Amino acid sequence: MTAAVPDALDVVVTDPIISRFAERLIAAAPEHRWRFLADADAAERDAAVRTADVVVCSRLETSEAASAQTARLVHVTGAGLDRVAVEALPAGVAVANTFHHARPIAEHVLMSVLALSRRLLPTDRELRTGAWRTIATDPDVPLHPTLDTMTLGAVGLGGIGLETVRLAEAVGMSTAAVRHRPDAPVPDGVHPRWIGGPDDLPRLLAESDVVVVTVPLSATTEGMIGAEQFAAMRRTALLVNVARGPVVDQDALYHALVRGDIAGAAIDVWWGAPVPGRTPPADLPFAELDNVLLTPHHSGHARSTFEGRADDIADNVVRLARGEELRNVVRHGTPPARSLHQ
Repeated sequence: MTAAVPDALDVVVTDPIISRFAERLIAAAPEHRWRFLADADAAERDAAVRTADVVVCSRLETSEAASAQTARLVHVTGAGLDRVAVEALPAGVAVANTFHHARPIAEHVLMSVLALSRRLLPTDRELRTGAWRTIATDPDVPLHPTLDTMTLGAVGLGGIGLETVRLAEAVGMSTAAVRHRPDAPVPDGVHPRWIGGPDDLPRLLAESDVVVVTVPLSATTEGMIGAEQFAAMRRTALLVNVARGPVVDQDALYHALVRGDIAGAAIDVWWGAPVPGRTPPADLPFAELDNVLLTPHHSGHARSTFEGRADDIADNVVRLARGEELRNVVRHGTPPARSLHQ
């Protein structure tokens, strides 16, 4: 007996980034109707979203838009749900997300450590102006460390934290970590010297040459790295924030950098959205400091990230049509009265 082809689903994609991978999405689930409406006018896009079987989006922020959903699945195009009004969605709507950004972010962390510890950008600017400054010509030029002499401390040990620790250990760095559940299992191939809980943060800060912040933003983590924490760090230490801007107290970080309480910082996440006159989006002039590396929240923007996300989304569309269990489910919807797989 030949299995019937699942009913075609109406899939509306409103996210402009994942829309760049339209061919990949369609090739993975060609039996379904894909509509890419990132560039459509608001009225057309809103009408399509209200009647779709699956909505693929990076944002669905208003309670009004969320509560009007009749889709069976809202598939977020990244890991974060902060721009989707999940609680306002009707009970029948499932929500899934996708990841694949841990490796590129971990590589960004190591790149940042090397760039900061070797003063890469200031040295490049000096040489472009005709200044040849080395330890042979200027006694004030510091000797730089190698990675195998440094300890990386991870604040948070989820997917990004684990991959950062894995890569750091691969190049000879010693590692340690703090996380919410210090006794949770650690995957094979990751070997921190120790893993502690939130109360062990002062120890981590005191022992680390590099502090990498990877925790999600919440009421508990907002401002968790502030003046007290910078005072506990080594003056030669570096901070790398790839979590969310408000996890680090902006004022405390700026003044720690200016005073030399820490040696440098890499900031990939910010305190709000960029607007004219506030780009980078901070209230203090980080762009004037030589001991910071500034990037526009792009540490995870590798091609592999979005190819993997497109594959996840297409796979879940197929699974939904067949009545199979979805992957990366954040919230389960009410099961349908019958499977679409006839």
